[in-house]
Amino acid sequence: MLAQKTLKLSVKSLKEFAKKRLPDEVLIELDERDECPIEIVRDMCSPDKLGIQLLFIPEEFGGMGGGTFDVYCICEEMARIDLGIATSVLATFLGSDPITVGATHDQKKIWLSRIADEGLLFAYGATEPEAGSDLGALRTTADRVMQDGRIVGYKINGNKQWISNGGIAGAYTVLASTPSGPTWFIVEKDAKGFTHDEPEDKHGIRLSNTAALAFNDVYVDADRLIGGVEGQGLNQAQAVFGYTRLMVAAFGLGAGWAALDRAIPYSTKRIQAGAPLSEKQGYTHKLIVPHVARLEAARAYIEQTAERIDAGEGSLNTEGAIAKYMATEAGNQAADASIQALGGYGYTHEYLVEKISRDVRITTIYEGTSEIMEMTISRDRWQLHLKTRGQHYHDKARELEALHARRPNVGADVAALAHHALAELLEKARIARLTRYQHILLRIGEWIAYAECAGTLARRAALLAENKLNEKANRRFDAPALAAVSRIFAREAALKVAEEGLRWVCGAGGVTDAEMPAFEASLQLPAVHRAQSGLISDMDFVADVLYARAVKPAIAA
Repeated sequence: MLAQKTLKLSVKSLKEFAKKRLPDEVLIELDERDECPIEIVRDMCSPDKLGIQLLFIPEEFGGMGGGTFDVYCICEEMARIDLGIATSVLATFLGSDPITVGATHDQKKIWLSRIADEGLLFAYGATEPEAGSDLGALRTTADRVMQDGRIVGYKINGNKQWISNGGIAGAYTVLASTPSGPTWFIVEKDAKGFTHDEPEDKHGIRLSNTAALAFNDVYVDADRLIGGVEGQGLNQAQAVFGYTRLMVAAFGLGAGWAALDRAIPYSTKRIQAGAPLSEKQGYTHKLIVPHVARLEAARAYIEQTAERIDAGEGSLNTEGAIAKYMATEAGNQAADASIQALGGYGYTHEYLVEKISRDVRITTIYEGTSEIMEMTISRDRWQLHLKTRGQHYHDKARELEALHARRPNVGADVAALAHHALAELLEKARIARLTRYQHILLRIGEWIAYAECAGTLARRAALLAENKLNEKANRRFDAPALAAVSRIFAREAALKVAEEGLRWVCGAGGVTDAEMPAFEASLQLPAVHRAQSGLISDMDFVADVLYARAVKPAIAA
């Protein structure tokens, strides 16, 4: 992991590079031409230029050995610059992940050293035209080539689609079926029988290269089988989902804030009915503050998960899914609101929020759609509910109540209400067998994400107040402001879980009229409603902070 000073210098260098090479007018022009600036991407990954790729490579192989938290910080900053270019850079590290996780030491030395020393661009060849995100349904094959009774190589046949860097990479990690199961191979760009299509004409991230790949009897030597053992491909892919989805979460976070950071100053200059839009609650409390709260809830979860991965707790796939779901959905909502915030200007190409909105949309699709995230979250946490006999989220709620006793201003008590309601909803779903409805499973995933992020944001606000926050953590808000942001989001999470949960349990026939009063009481709906008290005051306070106005402490602070 990087020292704090080194990380700051890396972020500073990235900002300076972007200021010189990627000003707004260049980004707009490239977007209009649907052009990936290959030379700029290569310079970003060149050891003689920016050298951003070194952060992702272990020191043993010539890199700087950045940890998960470091990479999150860099990914957020790249997304604030341009999501298309950020995707091109990240694609190399998605492509190299099977090597980092599953390769032999000799393979790592060859390929990771080439990324560090040459700036070699990689692509991750997993998705297929008919299988989509279902890696277990792939049809690309790798047939053994035998000589004197031993395997000397493989012939790969098949197609891949939606491959970032597909037309510009120097090497590709390709998932294919062998007699022993899905397996990763390394294929170089000039391999005979390998071709790629023209770039896709995309809705957004038009500064990235996305192309389909075709393999027609592409021969690779046996030493290009990652890890040297067939059938390990899905395990190797699963091992990095938590990490890679966390990076896409950082993309959603960075893009969402990039949009808001254009809407906020605009509203100070736009006069309506004799006053700036920034002074009107109808503007700030609808188009700015709620999105700030959702983005910061996602940030709290990203940072907590990054710390846990760096601490060696494993891949944390479910936590990565929660982070990605919350951050990318929040980023999309923030960018859409920013178009509305700029009015007619926001709908034009000249003002970058329109482009940001098109770009950030992909984050809810690639590396697993939001629906896949919801299903991943609900299935995993459902098992926790069953294993703990329905006590998992009640226990988490009690932890938050203890936090509230210590730090009564961070919204932990309201986040606890969300957790208690969630536990009751899951138990009702178990008794009434509601998980047989796919839509209920998806909604459970959403409620879990909101509740867990509310709890995590409350803990983050407490850590900031106690000067215990990670030294590399984002500090846009001071302790009183972050506490107010946390209270705002906790109210939204509690209301969403309790009221939407009630709606869908009733909608699925999970509760009778006779059972309704007791069920409503178990969700603590009156307490959830009472918790909304002070919401406008907190939103006023956060708006004042965002606009650097003289502020009065919020009531609950």
